[in-house]
Amino acid sequence: MAASASQRTQTGIIFEKRSSDSPYVESIWRSHSEDSGPFISLALNRIQMVAWNQHGKTFFTVRGPETKATPAFYPTHSDYVGIVLKCGAFMPQLPLAQLIDSAITLPDATSGSFWLHGSTWHYPTYDNADTFVERLVRAGALDFDTVVDATLRGRQNADLSPRSAQRRFLRATGLTHSAIRQIERARYATNLLRQGATIFDAVYQAGYFDQPHLTRALRYFVGQTPAQLMGRRTPEHLSFLYKTSPFD
Repeated sequence: MAASASQRTQTGIIFEKRSSDSPYVESIWRSHSEDSGPFISLALNRIQMVAWNQHGKTFFTVRGPETKATPAFYPTHSDYVGIVLKCGAFMPQLPLAQLIDSAITLPDATSGSFWLHGSTWHYPTYDNADTFVERLVRAGALDFDTVVDATLRGRQNADLSPRSAQRRFLRATGLTHSAIRQIERARYATNLLRQGATIFDAVYQAGYFDQPHLTRALRYFVGQTPAQLMGRRTPEHLSFLYKTSPFD
């Protein structure tokens, strides 16, 4: 298990996240809620696998990319373990087109397992999530398309036509190249503002044209204005915000 774990606490929710050694995984997180309340689910250009428990019942949900910020609600006394996949990692057996701004909760097999790819799988924990991912890969239930990373970094595959590369990109991510970059840039700007950067610095470092451009993007992808993010005096929490930077 990769080190460099970190933790932050908000009223009613405790979050903890860590990195992963898996080439398929962006990060692994867990949370526990003491009470209930609203939060804002930020746009996310990656797939998430989430095991969650409430009132003694465990579920396994696969969330697709989220193209905009949406209001959400966290229930009382619930526990979550999330695995955020890297761009380019996808689950071939699940219809990604139907997962955009949506989620699929897989059928449970027993109290401690669920059905996927014709087999039963034990619910992952925060500590064994890397092993869980390795097993998914070996079983063909998780794949990675290197065309995605190459495209995001401006590299072209000489063996593929631009149209073929675009089809593979959409198949693995469900989003266009432009949409993925816009979401990543908004999350990057959000991190900058929450870490104390000025609006001017966020505009410059995240590559926006001007402050109105930044404000429109954050309202759409994050659900808050730059001033709200800097003040941190809002009635709603933000969903898990991993550290990010624009693609090279």
